[in-house]
Amino acid sequence: MSVDMNSQGSDSNEEDYDPNCEEEEEDEDPGDIEDYYDGVANDVEQQGADAFDPEEYQFTCLTYKESESTLNEHMASLAATLKVSHAVAKLVLVSFHWQISEILERHKSNAAQLLVEARVQPTSSKHAMVHSSHHCAVCMQFVRKENLLSLACQHQFCRSCWEQHCTVLVKDGVGVGVSCMAQDCLLRTPEDFVFPLLPSEELKDKYRRYLFRDYVESHYQLQLCPGADCPMVIQVQEPKARRVQCNRCNEVFCFKCRQMYHAPTDCATIRKWLTKCADDSETANYISAHTKDCPKCNICIEKNGGCNHMIFFLCLRVGFLLFSADFCWMCLGDWKTHGSEYYECSRYKENPDIVNQSQQAQAREALKKYLFYFERWENHNKSLQLEAQTYQRIQEKIQERVMNNLGTWIDWQYLQNAAKLLAKCRYTLQYTYPYAYYMESGPRKKLFEYQQAQLEAEIENLSWKVERADSYDRGDLENQMHIAEQRRRTLLKDFHDT
Repeated sequence: MSVDMNSQGSDSNEEDYDPNCEEEEEDEDPGDIEDYYDGVANDVEQQGADAFDPEEYQFTCLTYKESESTLNEHMASLAATLKVSHAVAKLVLVSFHWQISEILERHKSNAAQLLVEARVQPTSSKHAMVHSSHHCAVCMQFVRKENLLSLACQHQFCRSCWEQHCTVLVKDGVGVGVSCMAQDCLLRTPEDFVFPLLPSEELKDKYRRYLFRDYVESHYQLQLCPGADCPMVIQVQEPKARRVQCNRCNEVFCFKCRQMYHAPTDCATIRKWLTKCADDSETANYISAHTKDCPKCNICIEKNGGCNHMIFFLCLRVGFLLFSADFCWMCLGDWKTHGSEYYECSRYKENPDIVNQSQQAQAREALKKYLFYFERWENHNKSLQLEAQTYQRIQEKIQERVMNNLGTWIDWQYLQNAAKLLAKCRYTLQYTYPYAYYMESGPRKKLFEYQQAQLEAEIENLSWKVERADSYDRGDLENQMHIAEQRRRTLLKDFHDT
């Protein structure tokens, strides 16, 4: 890669409920290459690669009606077994994340306790303390007995207070969380108790959406698609932090946390990392700039592509001779010896004596460590955006060759697949840095850093060849694709949370 001198909703089904319709979603990073996981396996595995893919994950995309049918099937079966209403059965399922085998085991050992734990029946002691009265415990008005309503806890309130209570909560987006109004009473209200209390069809439709949202979110095998205005539900057999993609809106996300896919970093760690990046954004601003100084001539330069192998051709003019600087964008080290030193470029060197130094020194060391990992995280994110532009140029070049009868799309498809695979590998590499930042020092971290460095070296080799595809034959490029993907799979196999 050369450098430049610096200068100053989708359609919706009418029959589908949209559980996300009132929630604002953040825009995804625009630098990603769409569908870069698709269409590259053959180019890699035909080279004799191990067919095992640590990211392989089976999932199904369900419409609203399909997911509702699945939920109702579980509910009807459990209601018959427990001999309770359908509405109560749903609350029991929500409480135990729809794990029917666990519910049946608990029911077998103690049926009454199961309903108490599901918050649909009170404990016997609390039930005994309730006294009959014709006064509403909220408005303190005398009410005729037929206008007093209560749950199984027998806390009685007038119909008007119940209506106001349910209306306010549903307007606030509450579904299964509507509970008894009595102080310290946690009993949940079944949906067949709430629906007659809602004064309008509009409010009932909202409540229906919120219930569906809560039923799906509580189900250990289901996740709502986080795509804007998308009503689809993702179903899996075994919930894991794996990559899933909606077949309606093409949203890609982690099944476990519904955030951007983040392998090999686990869900809790990526949340910590993103929070830290947001909190320290001002501190990190100075390294977020696109520019650096050339290590030879100190001229301010800017990357114009994703590759971190820099060649600055305007460096060190001497008479009529033109010299070039050949260096690494990240560490500014000489690229000629970089192959053997790449491990040092991606590994942060801890200060073993820092614990014995002052608090100020420890704070400076902590900031230095964070900036080291943040700069590499941010750099690969920017490289992804720049390589998306390379991908577009490759597509245009293929189109031009096809139009000039220099082959078909199939003949040149490997160039497009190489750019897709490059994005796939770099995306994984970007998420290795939060993983390394929070990782405890020791032999396992040394192994991780070694594999991370190997992956990074092969990605830079692939990036260099993709940007100069005309200088390499197809076999050379596909061989580099194979090597890079194998490095990626090896790292994920050893370190991806299962």
